[in-house]
Amino acid sequence: MPTYTAPGVYVEEVPSSQKVLSAAPTAVAAFVGFTATFPTDDPNDPQGLSPRLVTSWSQFESLYGGFAEGCILPLSVYGYFANGGSIAYICRVPNTEPAGEPARLALPAADRALGLPVAVESLEADASITLQVSTDDAGDDDTDGPATFSIDVLEGGAVVESFSGLDFGKGDSNVATKVNATSTRIKIALELDDSVDLGAQLELVKPGSYALEKAAPVPVPVTGSKFAGSESARKGINGLTVAEDVTMVIVPDLVTAATKDDGTVDLNLWKAVQTALISHCEQNGNRMAVLDSPPGMSPQQIKEWRSDVAMYDSAYAALYYPWVKVDNPTGSNGNSEILIPPSGHVAGVWARTDDTRGVWKAPANDTMRGVLDIERTVSQNEQSLLNPIGINCIRPFGTRGIRIWGARTLSSDTDWNYINVRRLFNMVETTILTGTQWAVFEPNDMALWEGVKRTVGAFLRGLWSAGALFGTSADEAFYVKCDAETNPPESIDQGLLVVEVGIAPVKPAEFVVFRISQKKQVAG
Repeated sequence: MPTYTAPGVYVEEVPSSQKVLSAAPTAVAAFVGFTATFPTDDPNDPQGLSPRLVTSWSQFESLYGGFAEGCILPLSVYGYFANGGSIAYICRVPNTEPAGEPARLALPAADRALGLPVAVESLEADASITLQVSTDDAGDDDTDGPATFSIDVLEGGAVVESFSGLDFGKGDSNVATKVNATSTRIKIALELDDSVDLGAQLELVKPGSYALEKAAPVPVPVTGSKFAGSESARKGINGLTVAEDVTMVIVPDLVTAATKDDGTVDLNLWKAVQTALISHCEQNGNRMAVLDSPPGMSPQQIKEWRSDVAMYDSAYAALYYPWVKVDNPTGSNGNSEILIPPSGHVAGVWARTDDTRGVWKAPANDTMRGVLDIERTVSQNEQSLLNPIGINCIRPFGTRGIRIWGARTLSSDTDWNYINVRRLFNMVETTILTGTQWAVFEPNDMALWEGVKRTVGAFLRGLWSAGALFGTSADEAFYVKCDAETNPPESIDQGLLVVEVGIAPVKPAEFVVFRISQKKQVAG
């Protein structure tokens, strides 16, 4: 408290006992899977395995290379952004390793009729080398004979070797002889036809910049532990712990890893990865797993798989069936369409619903953009068997388009049956957690209790006004209790401040029933 010694007027700023809570983000997705390339601009993460934030499809393309054979993740990310998503983390799982062969390139001749006369090969396997070929300045125009040229060897944009005065004669200045004698990075072989007049060929090699081409990476098997990853190593599913604002986690390339050589799917690996994903979401408490059903299953098979194999029981996961058909950008196997897991598109619909309606609105009965068809049609009666066990169906409705027709979690607890209820609580809990940090180490007295009550109460009142909470009045919709009852002396002595918060979430009208009867005419 300030001390006043001289007469006068003093102005002091007094901190308010009520703070403003800003709702935590709810539409932040994380994708774990395979990519065509990866960013190499982080020296602490040379293989690009740590979660990386992207906010658009074009940014994803620049960092991870866009669509590629054997990678489902790019298709899912594209569907996510197309359906309304705007923020995503990408966590790459390595599914290939370097081929262990030299990088190679054939340099073109200035005269295209001569083909590719100079073959270059790196001495080290998988080397990243660029060659800069330029014509030497002859200096004396009266000098007879062919002009010489230079080759600069670049690694990481820097020149590491340089050779000048090169030609194709039989002397010491021969390009292959001179380079191979001293270079520690490349070797050169000449592939010239005997009919070529070297003396008359002033510029046999076309000047320019040429990057040696690495051999295609070799595919390697991906186990469940690779998908699960490590929090300390910032890899895989568990590496997403550092991305604290993630609210949805998707693993679209599970099918790529689980598909065997004979075309069947390893359901044990499927379950192991999804179990690890659910466990991660439950431990973090602010995110949900968007799960894909295995491909090729009929409604009867998916029911049996869910009941007998995938015996998940979690409010932090939602399962979708069947797969969806989208445009095939790579044209693999001559097909213009491709079946992919729906999780990326579903996450985009979740994000769109959050933006247009709010996280409290069930992300269902909305169209899926970019979906051409579904793997198989699910009838009303078939869904009546799948919906009670937490399988959310995707169904076509004629001119109303292809829609998500389910909004259930995989929980057996009826309090957490619905996705929007779990996600609303996730948002409220995260908001209160981050927005009340100011109360730590404050004097634990009635002034603090009232300040916390006003802060949390104002936030919940705003949610009720927006339609997130059920009740005709604020008192019916929520309560915040922080008083001597929740904070007895023994609790205060332990340094605890206990606040009870209760909210009544709105739940979706999943079954809309109209009772219609025949009205009889009664004599007056």
